[in-house]
This record gives sequence, C-alpha cells and structure tokens, in this order.
Amino acid sequence: MMRKDVNKPKGKTSAYAFFVQTCREEHRKKNPEQSVNFAEFSKKCSERWKALSASDKKCFEDMAKADKVRYNREMRDYVPPKGFGKRGRKRKDPNAPKRPPSAFFVFCSEYRPSVKQQYPGLSIGDCAKKLGEMMKMRMRTRTSREGRTRLKRERERERARERQVGVCVSEHRQVE
Repeated sequence: MMRKDVNKPKGKTSAYAFFVQTCREEHRKKNPEQSVNFAEFSKKCSERWKALSASDKKCFEDMAKADKVRYNREMRDYVPPKGFGKRGRKRKDPNAPKRPPSAFFVFCSEYRPSVKQQYPGLSIGDCAKKLGEMMKMRMRTRTSREGRTRLKRERERERARERQVGVCVSEHRQVE
C-alpha cells in the first residue's frame, strides 16, 4: 500500500472551503461545548454561501487566489521522492497471446455478416443488440452446439500452436 508523502505541499483551498472555515470558527466561538452535526452544519453553510452577495464572496475568492499562488509556487519547487511520483501505466506486451473470446464474441463473428446483410442500415450498437437477442433465442433452444464447439476447438489449437512457437507466458511478465 502506498504511503502519503509528508513533504508534499498542502492542496489549494477553494473560496467555499475558506468560507466554511470561518463559519466553523464563528460557531465554535458562540457554542464552545456543543458538538457539531456535520450534515446539518454543512447544509446551513451551503445555504449561507448561496445567499451571500458577490461582494461578500469576493473576500473569500481573493483568499482562494492567494492560496492558489502559494500552492503553485510550492509545487514548482517540489520534487517527489522516488516511489511517490505519478504511476505509469503498465505496457502491454505485443507478443502476448490473446485471451480466448467469450461465447458471445464467437457467436457474433459467426452471425454478424448475416445480420448486416438482413439489416443493411443498422448501426454498430443496434447490430450488437440484434445479435444479443439472437443469441438469447439460440441459447433457449440450444440446438446447434456443434458449430460453437468446433470454433472453440480451432481457437484452442491456435493457442497451442502459439505456445509451441515459443510465446511463453513468463516472458510477458518481464516486459515493462
């Protein structure tokens, strides 16, 4: 699990966050012993913020701008230690064997041409919906398993040939 970098500059604070801070301080001064229900308090703060005029909000917006300048200055000077920078995306190995297609993909590859021929103006999404409906009907009847099992066997043979050629699964894990 990744730990948080303690030296990273604190994030910039919004105008609304500054407003809520002042509301909280006011509430603490008026009611020092009373505990605050956060849900109610935040609801009241948001109502007060919405009712605030633009000139009253300007004070908080200026504070937010100043804090943004502070944040940008600190981030410009900040260099994250090793292990805390942005994580790169794992690169995909182009030589890795493909995953076997799902039953729906096998069905689509077999029946898509006939659907396209039957309904020439169909969009890609509508074609997929039509194929889904067809597969549901086909699965209910379960008449033709031979075609699907034949395609499955062919794909298994193809994967076995790929493995024999030298495409090893352990080699793919080493690629960055």
